[in-house]
Amino acid sequence: MPSFDIVSEIDQQELNNSVDQANREITNRFDFKGVKASISLDKNVMTLSAPSDFQVQQMVDILRSKLIKRGIDISCLEEKPMSTNLAEAKQDLVAKEGIDKDFAKKVIKFIKDSKTKVQTQIQGESIRVTGKKRDDLQETIAALKAKEFELPLQFNNFRD
Repeated sequence: MPSFDIVSEIDQQELNNSVDQANREITNRFDFKGVKASISLDKNVMTLSAPSDFQVQQMVDILRSKLIKRGIDISCLEEKPMSTNLAEAKQDLVAKEGIDKDFAKKVIKFIKDSKTKVQTQIQGESIRVTGKKRDDLQETIAALKAKEFELPLQFNNFRD
């Protein structure tokens, strides 16, 4: 029986490259000359630090543009509140990965409402979709691509 998996993943290498490129641009930009501003990456948490909150906002824009150029969907970013003191402003950006139960239920409800002849089941942080015909699965993928969800979805492990 044909099947595929719905997942929400981030390419870690591309995330590292984006952060490196953003750091390189920050060190070369005129408005950041002589300023201790940097972006650090720890797993999926990017910590932006600069002397002022305005500079942190500029860094967020730079990082977003680098992520987009590297093919990472920025809808997976979750902005934490900015913390400021007299010497420094910091903000964390979390790149969300995986599909949690509540989001999986929304996706499954959307698939069931589309009236295609497929079965779905939650498997950890992914959703397995199976059907009798390949055309039903392709129709489901097309419907999911057309709908905007709060997390970016990828479709992999397509089997005939």
